[in-house]
Amino acid sequence: MKKILFMCVANSARSQMAEGIGRSLFPNIEFQSAGSMPSTVNPIAIKVMREINIDISKHYSKDFENLNDDFIKNLDCVIPLCKEEVCPILNSNAIIIPMPFEDPASKNFNNNQLNKFREVRDLLKNKLKELESYF
Repeated sequence: MKKILFMCVANSARSQMAEGIGRSLFPNIEFQSAGSMPSTVNPIAIKVMREINIDISKHYSKDFENLNDDFIKNLDCVIPLCKEEVCPILNSNAIIIPMPFEDPASKNFNNNQLNKFREVRDLLKNKLKELESYF
């Protein structure tokens, strides 16, 4: 079973949505997410994922130390999702596929945050579908 890790700083929005989408699209792959400064899963991320029938309400923000050693040692792919901030670095032989997306939780989008979360969710879903041949 392939092992794929999504990374961002807070592990609260982009990586959580990507993990949920990945699990939904590719149930035969083990997806995890982590961040360098984990916080909590953003409630707007949970809401917009419910809109597409994916439940991430049981997800929690985690750092790399919370991940199973076997998972980390046998990673096939690491997908950093940071655009405007510095994504965490993981010492691994895994293939790295950067997919930079704006952080929908950023204060820059306060007036239109719900729509920004939906936009990033949909972009993540489309990008992951494009990677289907790799997965």
